[in-house]
Amino acid sequence: MSQPIPGTTLFDGAQARKGYALNKMCFSFNDAANRDAFLRDEEGYCARYRLTPEQREAVRSRNVLAMIAAGGNVYYLAKLAGIFGLDVQDLGAQQTGMTKDAFKAKLVEAGRA
Repeated sequence: MSQPIPGTTLFDGAQARKGYALNKMCFSFNDAANRDAFLRDEEGYCARYRLTPEQREAVRSRNVLAMIAAGGNVYYLAKLAGIFGLDVQDLGAQQTGMTKDAFKAKLVEAGRA
């Protein structure tokens, strides 16, 4: 059995099942027409994919950690974040509770940027 990592939601089979609708919706954003449809009617688009109330609130509040807790996979969530002008470093900053500049500096310091 794997050991939990404090403060981390592991994306395992249970999380994949939990987040299937959210991740499927985010995958749909590969198509520009779907991104436009989401921006025109966010609530309707979420309903179309049958997001749970928890997932809808996480999307509505743009809370990446809540989306991950609701089963979101960060690679699919990046597609949603792009609609709002956010990039992977914005997501990383949210996940770590840092500002984007502080997160970028940490990446540079670690030799990963």
